[in-house]
Amino acid sequence: MAHPRKFRFGVQLSTAPTAEAWRDVAREVEGLGYATLFLPDHFGDQLAPVPAMMAAADATTTLRVGTLVFDNDYKHPVVLAKEMATIDLLSGGRVEFGLGAGWMASDYDQSGIAMDTPSVRIARMEEGLEVIRGLWADGAYSFQGSHYTITGLDGLPKPVQKPGPPVLLGGGGPKVLGVAGRHADIVGVNPSIPAGEVGPDAARDAASDRVDQKLEWLRAGAGDRFDDLELNALVFVVNVTDDPAPVREMVAGFFGVDQQLVADSPYVWIGSAAEIAEHLRAARERWGFSYFVVQGTDAMHAVAPVVAELAGT
Repeated sequence: MAHPRKFRFGVQLSTAPTAEAWRDVAREVEGLGYATLFLPDHFGDQLAPVPAMMAAADATTTLRVGTLVFDNDYKHPVVLAKEMATIDLLSGGRVEFGLGAGWMASDYDQSGIAMDTPSVRIARMEEGLEVIRGLWADGAYSFQGSHYTITGLDGLPKPVQKPGPPVLLGGGGPKVLGVAGRHADIVGVNPSIPAGEVGPDAARDAASDRVDQKLEWLRAGAGDRFDDLELNALVFVVNVTDDPAPVREMVAGFFGVDQQLVADSPYVWIGSAAEIAEHLRAARERWGFSYFVVQGTDAMHAVAPVVAELAGT
């Protein structure tokens, strides 16, 4: 049985004003005991993930780098496979490869990229992942699918990690969690965002009973693989305080949800460092979550004592 796994933590960051500042923050992430620095993949105010991943890896020695998550629709899988293998090679095997089917409607609207139905996007992502893993393997690779055709292509360079960088697939609905169960090494179990933007429905989908349901979908997809999966949660609210009640009330009011939902959700951390640590132990015990990612430098600094206490335990 691989559950429960030891805790590890990541930080998702989007941007920095200079190259030096980006290198400095990457070193700080590493120094505070976080395992991984992630970037999102959107067209708004953020660094492009591929060069930013390489710069962060180059500035550090043990820090892993990745995305939460690449949108499969934005790059052909042949291109993405080569870029990830290259960074894995140049970083000495420190890539975590996050891939998703896309969700942010404004990205598609503003870029003119067609936003197909969820079922089409998910099927294309599943094919894309098959192509990427095929190109990471030894020898020439061919593939004939509904969305991609690859003919005798030997994907070079090959990644350092074998059979390739660990694959992180994330989602909140039954179809994408089924795909993640079948194919991922790491599964991001997330609130569902069918509207294409974060709002009250996404907040309600962060409730503990919804997480129970998501784990059932994931278990059904994974079958015998379930105990080999590392379960990941992206944290949306972090507030380290000795007086959590008014903060929970404010957050609940903002999203129009019940305060108990806020208190119980694994995606919301409100309380003292000791209370948050206990919250994470409970989340690992109930759901198997062991890999948590906070967003932004403020959250990174605020929960550093929690990371120091729990990482590797």
